Amino acid sequence: MGQALGCIQVDQSTVAITETFGKFDEVLEPGCHCLPWCFGKQAAGFLSLRVQQLDVKCETKTKDNVFVNVVASIQYRALAEKAQDAFYKLSNTRAQIQSYVFDVIRASVPKLELDAVFEQKNDIAKAVEDELEKAMSHYGFEIVQTLIVDIEPDEHVKRAMNEINAAARLRVAANEKAEAEKILQIKRAEGDAESKYLAGLGVARQRQAIVDGLRDSVLAFSVNVPGTTSKDVMDMVLVTQYFDTMKEIGASSKSNSVFIPHGPGAVRDITSQIRDGLLQGRTVE
Repeated sequence: MGQALGCIQVDQSTVAITETFGKFDEVLEPGCHCLPWCFGKQAAGFLSLRVQQLDVKCETKTKDNVFVNVVASIQYRALAEKAQDAFYKLSNTRAQIQSYVFDVIRASVPKLELDAVFEQKNDIAKAVEDELEKAMSHYGFEIVQTLIVDIEPDEHVKRAMNEINAAARLRVAANEKAEAEKILQIKRAEGDAESKYLAGLGVARQRQAIVDGLRDSVLAFSVNVPGTTSKDVMDMVLVTQYFDTMKEIGASSKSNSVFIPHGPGAVRDITSQIRDGLLQGRTVE
């Protein structure tokens, strides 16, 4: 009904291109407009001013001969002040943008190795955006933003990269584990050395206490029992310790002992042997 009366409606974020007898006339803003068709005026078409997105998937090769699929996301829009150029100069805007993306990516990626491609994807996106901005501005389009959203190597390459990464992490874990075991062994050795040192101190103090006790016993016995000598006291102490030892051996049911000939006469021989050994030791000193 509106077209029959020569009226058209232009939606928001859209402009209409009008022609008079096939020649460009003007750009109509959003709203209702009258186009007297009887004078040859008509709407040639509508142009959206909204931001549009084009995803471009490009296969290329890196410097180290790895084939990758690079996915670029291009966000663009037509400029209202250049609506005439955007409507008439390009017949397929998306195909034109895709061609420029292919050209820039295939010129940039082959200069980089695979790891560098991942590290410098922002630089690649900036190069694509600069080239598109320079080219598409002549056709009435603005490049809003360019993103490299995905870099996908061949499946075998990805598997190899994952294995390399896993091996590196396992190597680090093994080093950390070895370092921890080293620290444990060092601490264990330090603890063992400290324990043996303290045990040695204990044994030394025990022996010193025994010597002090024997000395005090000998002195006290000599004072309280007139006529006894130090030799008599030591003989009695040795015989007492001998019988204490025999008692402990007999009291244990699981003792593994080697018995030597002994008897009342052997006790005196043992006493003489011990005494002679002590005297020889003092002579050497």
